[in-house]
Amino acid sequence: MMWLSDVKLILADQIIENGALRIENGIIAEITESAGQPSGFTVFPGFIDMHGDMIELELEPRPKVDFPMDVAVGHLDARLAAAGVTTAYAGVSFSRSAKDGERRSFEHTSAIIRALKDNIQGLRVDHRIHARFDMTYTDAIAALEGLLVAGAVDLVSVMDHTPGQGQYRNIEKLISYRMKGGKTEEAARSEIQTRMDNAVPAEQLLKNLHDVSRLCKAHGVAMASHDDDTIEKANLMADIGVVISEFPVTLDAAKVAKERGLMIAMGAPNAMRGQSYSGNLSARDAHAAGLLQILAADYHPAAILPAIRALSGSDPDRLVGAVRLASRNPAKALGLSDRGEIAVGKRADLAVVNRSDRVVQTYCGGDTVFSNGAGSHLSSHPRIAATA
Repeated sequence: MMWLSDVKLILADQIIENGALRIENGIIAEITESAGQPSGFTVFPGFIDMHGDMIELELEPRPKVDFPMDVAVGHLDARLAAAGVTTAYAGVSFSRSAKDGERRSFEHTSAIIRALKDNIQGLRVDHRIHARFDMTYTDAIAALEGLLVAGAVDLVSVMDHTPGQGQYRNIEKLISYRMKGGKTEEAARSEIQTRMDNAVPAEQLLKNLHDVSRLCKAHGVAMASHDDDTIEKANLMADIGVVISEFPVTLDAAKVAKERGLMIAMGAPNAMRGQSYSGNLSARDAHAAGLLQILAADYHPAAILPAIRALSGSDPDRLVGAVRLASRNPAKALGLSDRGEIAVGKRADLAVVNRSDRVVQTYCGGDTVFSNGAGSHLSSHPRIAATA
């Protein structure tokens, strides 16, 4: 048994300014007010990241530089814990444009997913696999089916990165982005035009979507769409059983997706910075329109807490509402009924934050998975406030 006492507790619907909670067998067993001196620390529910692209960069930090899986996963695990993330869905992608053996290729991604499953046991954070499926990649459907049968995938998202639509609908911005990576303008234009000329027919895309949807339903795995940019696409995704619309590109698409019952997810870096790096929909604008329901790490887990702070001032429920974006809401969308909020009976997944808004301790299932040494005195028997 352990207590965390004299702390501000961010519950799903209220804040206890000076409270205490008791942890037994990894579960929150009691929540009460404290009569002790407030410590200045705040306890948030552990953050649930449903889309983080960091593992691919950990495995290949520079082009053609491959790191061992145990090194990559171990470092990512430490980064997540230090950011207060207690459940993380590692995003790995199947991309039709990748050559054999390259990152995001058929063989490479399949091998990564299987290796991830073999390496995530016994780590600090609860790691899960988010397979990002390029809907133009027909040949990868069989690999995805094999991974689903093996129980190696926990979430599937569908995307189409063909230039001219979705995230890359603005061709000139895409060319500029590719040039930042070292390509000449001529090379970037040629590459993009080739991809457009070789676009997969719409009938095949639709068949692929239905095949992936059928597989996800058969194996009880949630399905998300990626970069919805039109009303038509949002409706199509709802029709095939998608439950999350992640990173919608336009407000119109986001509105329709929400109206159809999808939960809208956007990147924490976008919300923290106030803009999308690619010039697409701002997470703050989506939040102001009442559309944002989930914050995802995207490419930087440390952005989650400052993103919550950035949105808390304008959220109808202030801080508790902004915190739900990274805790209870993703838990609901992903069917994680045992976590996502500070409540009796839930997993003791917690992030302790100091006055400077830095995570100083993280608990996953009641175990300390990160500590910088501050706040260790909080784990003592509390002075409980008297009740009438």
